[in-house]
Amino acid sequence: MSERAAPFYCPYCGDEDLRPSEQGHGAWECGACNRAFQLKFLGLLARGLVQTDRGGDGT
Repeated sequence: MSERAAPFYCPYCGDEDLRPSEQGHGAWECGACNRAFQLKFLGLLARGLVQTDRGGDGT
């Protein structure tokens, strides 16, 4: 399975007017700010994220 990761908004201007780029694999073009970008999977975290929620009261 090699589905393309689809962004919901442009990481530069936040607009949702995105289309796949004709230039290459995984590239996207923003119609609002005229930029091209790629999404890239970097890897998995070794031990995951640690939540330290203290309830917001500072104690």
